[in-house]
Amino acid sequence: MATTEKNRIDEGLFGPGSVAWKVWTFPASALQGFARAVTIEHLDPDLTAAVDETGQVIQRTPLRYDRTMEYFSAVLFADTPTVIKMSDILMKVHSRAYGVNKVTGNEYDSNNPDSQLWIHMTAWHSILYVYEVFGPGRLSRDEENEYWRQCAIAAEVQPIRQEDVPLTRGEVQKYFDDWRDKLSASEAAISNVDHILNGFETIEPRLPTILKKVGRPFLRASIIATYPRWMRPMLGVKQSRAVDSASIALWKMFYKAAHNNPRVMMAMVERVSPRSVRYIEPAIRGIKADSPRTHSPSWARERYGDPRTPLEQYADIKAARAQGAAEQPYEHNHQEPVLEFKEADQNPVAV
Repeated sequence: MATTEKNRIDEGLFGPGSVAWKVWTFPASALQGFARAVTIEHLDPDLTAAVDETGQVIQRTPLRYDRTMEYFSAVLFADTPTVIKMSDILMKVHSRAYGVNKVTGNEYDSNNPDSQLWIHMTAWHSILYVYEVFGPGRLSRDEENEYWRQCAIAAEVQPIRQEDVPLTRGEVQKYFDDWRDKLSASEAAISNVDHILNGFETIEPRLPTILKKVGRPFLRASIIATYPRWMRPMLGVKQSRAVDSASIALWKMFYKAAHNNPRVMMAMVERVSPRSVRYIEPAIRGIKADSPRTHSPSWARERYGDPRTPLEQYADIKAARAQGAAEQPYEHNHQEPVLEFKEADQNPVAV
């Protein structure tokens, strides 16, 4: 069993006992939760353009899924120096994902605040939703209000306007309702979604071949079962209510046995996202940080990262493009080495 690679300076943004940790450590987050989020994200046509132009969803599926989980896991569970430095790295990664959407003619930009909020909200909503569907059920009103407040805190490490972040279940519902008329699915979106839904074969190469073949339809059905029925034609999927119910019942039994079992949870994470192990394992195994304190993103940024907020960094990136001083966009199906998030693990001394 892998172990965490380094001591944590503090308990990060939320820490043990937080509702965010309670929900995000539920084992369905690693499978249905993230898969639901990254497929629904494709209904933003400009975000799909940003993703599809690089070709990485199809070309390097396990790596891309692994790195997505790595980032979100760090924001939830890593210490604040790591969170802030990883935020700065992500800004650099996204700074080259921009161009013109060939389908709509719109400009797309992975650092665009609206696209970033869409990504953020689909992730936090999906993780909570699979917790409700496959796990213990609805949170109490107080817990859910805390969860969405913590969602807003996490949004501070991305180029997102804080005034746009919903803070209650009702506001979250309105946010998604307002997006509904803007959603659409291109041919690329449907192709990418289908590829991700076959996750046991496309995302998890470390699984035994027989398990990948047998498990693929069961995982696929369970993810589809979490989609609203109105959304399914847009995503190019069909599934009966009977299959929805049977799939949910099957996975609920599995997660009832797996929940609160650190060995099972870590075995899942190691298969699905080995890069996330160093962040998730301390939370799962109750490994304490050097300090029990948690800190806000603004406090941590002043001490550990780029002093500019993500929104300020984004403004500077756009200014550099206007002056012809920015890096060129990624080429389609590029093979460039990835900018590793693990560089953020090198904790600086607080100033």
